[in-house]
Amino acid sequence: MHAPTRDDASQPRTTRFAPSPTGALHLGNARTFLINWALARKSAWSILLRIEDIDHPRVKPDTVEQARTDLTWLGLDWDSEAPLQSTELAPCHQALNDLGRAGRIFPCSLSRREIAAAQSAPHDSDPGLRYEASLRPPHAGEQIVNPDPSLTWRFLVDNTTQLVEDRFFGKHRFHIADGVGDFPVWTATGGPAYQLAVTVDDARQGITDVVRASDLLPSAARQQAIQHVLGLPTPHWWHLPLVRGKDGRRLAKRHGDTRLSQLRETGVPACRVIGLMAYWCGLCPEPTELNSSDFLASFDINLLPQEDITFIPEHLAWLNA
Repeated sequence: MHAPTRDDASQPRTTRFAPSPTGALHLGNARTFLINWALARKSAWSILLRIEDIDHPRVKPDTVEQARTDLTWLGLDWDSEAPLQSTELAPCHQALNDLGRAGRIFPCSLSRREIAAAQSAPHDSDPGLRYEASLRPPHAGEQIVNPDPSLTWRFLVDNTTQLVEDRFFGKHRFHIADGVGDFPVWTATGGPAYQLAVTVDDARQGITDVVRASDLLPSAARQQAIQHVLGLPTPHWWHLPLVRGKDGRRLAKRHGDTRLSQLRETGVPACRVIGLMAYWCGLCPEPTELNSSDFLASFDINLLPQEDITFIPEHLAWLNA
């Protein structure tokens, strides 16, 4: 079944802020949320706040409210808020059942070590742990009625290519079988994996535009694969360049404390954070103190550099000046 698209210009558009309470928001997150917010307000989209708390072992309860505080501190607003993702899992259970009836999932009890040991030569596409087709159980592809939610379930990937049409980065093709292979859609903890949860929630909550960092571009291909099987619409994708440290790695604690909560508590004003974000977005030739209204007034997605941003000590020094 081919999924419908979100191409009817007459329909209202909705995007979402989807922080995960597994850690504090940092400057990289701030840039993505500011761009998302400005795109929405410039384009008259609605904004839904959805706290994605399904990664139970890593969830830090105090960061749920902290995310709201950080976004408000930056001057961002939203139009509605969904219940915590973990409190509305019935639609994901239904999706798991539908995938089972379609013959597109199978149970998996292998450890990461066992999966890694079976990997063949690495591929260029989506490097990392890959579930090889040779690991599939003999009954993979058969119809499954009422799959047991206490097991890990993997999505049976076909041998096709997913075309992801991104509004910022253009067209990208992903051969999922050569990348991650059969990926998990349900975990043995009794809840959905990320790929299934966000796919189901985006569809049922009417999300038409997904704005997030470019490291999730391969995830769009996996989510489209699920959408096609379930007959769910594909949103407009907007994947944005990452913020990295001087070592080329994604922004993290090793590059200095860039948590918004820490910056706020040490007296850094939000206008300096927003000014640095504006500079990173190509809106001004150097960091300049701005509020969110200033950022919105000057924002133009066409000015956004396609290259990743490198966070250097001078940027942190400017914030703390």
